[in-house]
Amino acid sequence: MIRHIVLLKPKLSIDENALGEVWRALLAVGEYVPMISAEWGRNISPENLDRGYSAGFTMDFADSETRDAYLVHPAHKAAAEQLVALLDGGVEGVLVFDFDIQAG
Repeated sequence: MIRHIVLLKPKLSIDENALGEVWRALLAVGEYVPMISAEWGRNISPENLDRGYSAGFTMDFADSETRDAYLVHPAHKAAAEQLVALLDGGVEGVLVFDFDIQAG
C-alpha cells in the first residue's frame, strides 16, 4: 500500500472554504481512481516544527500503479493547479512524500 502525504503552506489570505473546495475536488478523483483512504486537516502539533506547513492531507492507494494513475488523471491535475494557486510561493508551498507501507 502506498501512503501519499502532502503538506501545504496556504497563503494567509486564503480562507478555509477555498482549501475545502480543492480538497473535495481531489477526493472526487476517487470516482475514477480508487483510494483506500483519504484524510485532510490543519496542523495541531505543539512541537513548533511545522516550518510553515499549516495544512495537509494523506491518501492511501493499493499500489504505486494506482497512485500513479491518480497523479496523471486530468481531474487531479486540474485540482492540483487550483491548490498551488492557494499556496505561499506556489509550488514551493507544497511538500509531497510517498512511502510504501510494509505489512507487519
